[in-house]
Amino acid sequence: MKRFLVLFFLLTLALAGCSQTSGEAPTLDAPQSAASTPDAPSSYSTSSEESPAQEVGTEFPDSDVVEISEKLFIAQTNDIYINTEDYLGKTIKYEGIFKSYYWEEADTTYYYVIRYGPGCCGYDGEAGFEVEWDGQWPGEDDWCEAVGLLEAYDENGIQYLRLSLTSLTVKDERGAEYVSA
Repeated sequence: MKRFLVLFFLLTLALAGCSQTSGEAPTLDAPQSAASTPDAPSSYSTSSEESPAQEVGTEFPDSDVVEISEKLFIAQTNDIYINTEDYLGKTIKYEGIFKSYYWEEADTTYYYVIRYGPGCCGYDGEAGFEVEWDGQWPGEDDWCEAVGLLEAYDENGIQYLRLSLTSLTVKDERGAEYVSA
């Protein structure tokens, strides 16, 4: 029952959440380490194993790579939150807007890659994932490709999802910032 309530809460925030105001905890994100290390690479992208080329928006049965497509961004993101066990340990690849949020009360900075979606007041909802990264963070609102392993962690009795990134690449060409499906 507790898991259902957490998932219901996350879906409610993703689909009908109003925009944040100062002092509120970020939606769909939870605390993590805030700073990059001094030994972090100077570029935004680190080399790791290249994932095989795949058709966008599909998951192949023999692959642990799931690409989230632009046309089904919200639906695929919600499916990952609803069916977490099916995706844990798999590599998730998607593009979106890099965001950071400093929560003064917890003295913590949150990092995530999102797209905007329908909310209670137009397109003020956000869909995406918290990201964890040892490299240098891109600039606020940069368009990025995020690739990382989906992991769950527990904080204060609540389970959260995040991507432990293997690469975070700033892209020149932006996709659709506002998505509806």
